Amino acid sequence: HVQLVESGGGSVQAGGSLRLSCGGSGWYSVLCMAWFRQTPGKEREGIATIASDGRTSYTDSVKGRFTISKDNSKNTLYLQMNSLKPEDSAMYYCAADPRRCFVTLFYSTRYKYWGQGTQVTVS
Repeated sequence: HVQLVESGGGSVQAGGSLRLSCGGSGWYSVLCMAWFRQTPGKEREGIATIASDGRTSYTDSVKGRFTISKDNSKNTLYLQMNSLKPEDSAMYYCAADPRRCFVTLFYSTRYKYWGQGTQVTVS
């Protein structure tokens, strides 16, 4: 059973940085991991994915500012967020799926496993 637990959210001023972490267990079956974010009344938005071979992809809104990475030895997924903007404020979720990233892409409905979320507020 795959478990995902996010941490590292908080409040930061515009232009600042935060690093989110997603730890857990049961990842041996996972081929794609991703970060999503959601604000009230809006759909969950996929922002970054990382494949089992380390290849990454980003949505345009975060490209060049956010970096997704993972440490397989620690079963931990990271999201380094730099140059934060107020519009980055959202609940951030990590997600995982046994299928490859070229199948799941940025579609939230295609990810089987989810964490509980961590709030990021940029002012």
